Amino acid sequence: MVIFMETFLQLIAITAVVIGTFFSVVGVLGFIRLPDAYTRLHATGMVSIFGVVLLLIASATWTPVSWGHALVLILFVLAAGPPTAHAIASAAHRIGLPRKMALRDDLAPKVKSTLK
Repeated sequence: MVIFMETFLQLIAITAVVIGTFFSVVGVLGFIRLPDAYTRLHATGMVSIFGVVLLLIASATWTPVSWGHALVLILFVLAAGPPTAHAIASAAHRIGLPRKMALRDDLAPKVKSTLK
């Protein structure tokens, strides 16, 4: 039974490493391939977070002593990652960084129409 449990935990860890590495690679490819800072932030800020969380799960599964540390780090990454990407994108918009192929800009100042 102990051997089966150890093999099962190793299988979970290996699966989490493979999937986490896949998400991390997709995030890096998105950062390289996407045209502007806003879409790059989406790739690195959203996709890479899943990769980091899965790699933390793999490390906690492989070494069960570190579950407490891994859970704290997972919560911190999930709580800090998206707001950080949003703050960087907001700062990029405020300094006037151009967007490629933008359909609309909800943050642009409203201009009153003088046509009546």
